[in-house]
Amino acid sequence: MEGIIALLIPIACGCILPIFAIWMGVRKEMNETNTRTQIALAAIEKNPDLDLEELMNKISPKKKLLKEKLLGKLLAGNITTLLGLGFLGYYAYLCYVGGNSLVDNNMLCFAGVVLLGVGIALLVNYYVGKKMLAKEMEAEQAKLLEQA
Repeated sequence: MEGIIALLIPIACGCILPIFAIWMGVRKEMNETNTRTQIALAAIEKNPDLDLEELMNKISPKKKLLKEKLLGKLLAGNITTLLGLGFLGYYAYLCYVGGNSLVDNNMLCFAGVVLLGVGIALLVNYYVGKKMLAKEMEAEQAKLLEQA
């Protein structure tokens, strides 16, 4: 019985949980689209002379700016890098103190290395993206200032 449970937990975490998360995201998008459609239909019924394009621009979700996307990558990179360093520091502490099983220590080290690698990749992505998209971000900023 324990063997079956030990097999089902990774399957649930690796297969079922991601499928559920994607399904919830798609469902959220569908609900938002349906809500916007209902609002547009109600507005057209009340005022047939309404400019539909302007209304849709007002009720549609705002797209993130390039700068906001890059700052999100910077935040995620900092968090995962610090988590990786924390795991590796804890691993070093456990190796120094001793008393834990070798398998647990190795899994902790593996998790720390993976988190550190992902964090560094996100930070590199941020700095390279910042350098490559500098002109686009300036144009976006100028467009926003022009609209305001």
